[in-house]
Amino acid sequence: MFSIAASGHIHPSLDVIRELVDRGHRVTYAIPESFAELVASTGAEPRIYDSSLPTDADPDNWGAEPIDHMELFLGNAVHSLPSIAAQYEDDVPDLVLFDSLTYAGRVLGHRLNVPTVQMCPHMVPWEGYEEEMLAPVMGPLMESPRGRAYAERFTGWLRENGMPESPVRFITHPGRRIALIPRAMQPNADRVDTTLNTFTGSCQGDRADQGDWERPKDAEKVLLVSLGSVFTKRPDFYRACLAAFGDLPGWHVVLQIGKHVDVAELGPIPANVEVSSWVPQVAILRQADAFVTHAGMGGSKEGLAAGVPMVAVPQAADQFVNADVLQGLGVARHLPAEEATAEALREAVLSLVADPGVAARSAALKAELAAEGGTPYAADLIEAELRSTR
Repeated sequence: MFSIAASGHIHPSLDVIRELVDRGHRVTYAIPESFAELVASTGAEPRIYDSSLPTDADPDNWGAEPIDHMELFLGNAVHSLPSIAAQYEDDVPDLVLFDSLTYAGRVLGHRLNVPTVQMCPHMVPWEGYEEEMLAPVMGPLMESPRGRAYAERFTGWLRENGMPESPVRFITHPGRRIALIPRAMQPNADRVDTTLNTFTGSCQGDRADQGDWERPKDAEKVLLVSLGSVFTKRPDFYRACLAAFGDLPGWHVVLQIGKHVDVAELGPIPANVEVSSWVPQVAILRQADAFVTHAGMGGSKEGLAAGVPMVAVPQAADQFVNADVLQGLGVARHLPAEEATAEALREAVLSLVADPGVAARSAALKAELAAEGGTPYAADLIEAELRSTR
């Protein structure tokens, strides 16, 4: 398995890797040092490689534009491939699993002439995706000087490694793909090529290793607020949440603020609010009545699995699409960040929780996710690919 050092890309795979190890497979997992201990806890063998991606030390280093992210992921692939390849020169695997943004994993599989399977932690392209989603954004971008330079570098790198396809084709059509998401979170699911793409449902496991959380005995309602693990430098947003929900009768609020905000920046903390840099999210959601989330795929899946209504305040990347999907499912409100005032946040949460239709749809989706194959199904699919190589 190959992945980048990002929680939203590593965590979805971990329970599947643990299952494969438990079934007797030898699994190596190429990953930067910062996640080695977590990977080792699954029973897989970490293979450390040097990453050029920004660390969690400052999320601003990721940049704000799509081209910033594109250049970073390509640069990481070019930078990391030699060190990754050296580790597998005398230890050729039977199958390569690779995260959707770990381009070096797929390229190495090609170089080793080994079958590859993408482990995708987010939505996948559908028939018409390039015209409907990519062209409006990528067309003008790829005509810019940076866009042309990116395409030339990517194309040249692929050619150097014996891969003739275009960068767009390389990214959107990786071959066999296992999508570690609920089918409900996939836009235009009826137009996805199911001969190459299989949805497994959430593979989060019980997350018991992350700790537990006890609901206060006097809490009539519990609200969790979290913007995930990366784009968390939002003291203004957290202050709006304190204004919205602080001292709200009957409500207990858990506010996760991440690593980059000091609680002192938030001002007085109301008595009904507990503030932490990190919380055991799954444990809290099992006991929560509402969830204010950035709508990352991980949080979206966890909210659906717990049957909790959500207010989605997306920050970056696929979160905007996820927020629209959740709203379309009738279990969430998409509230753009620039509109997330204290008044709007409070109204959104209270109206969702008071709506019996939202409660019914949340319960139905919770049951639907519970019935999906999840981790065992994902492992079965991987084993089927292994059998086809023998």
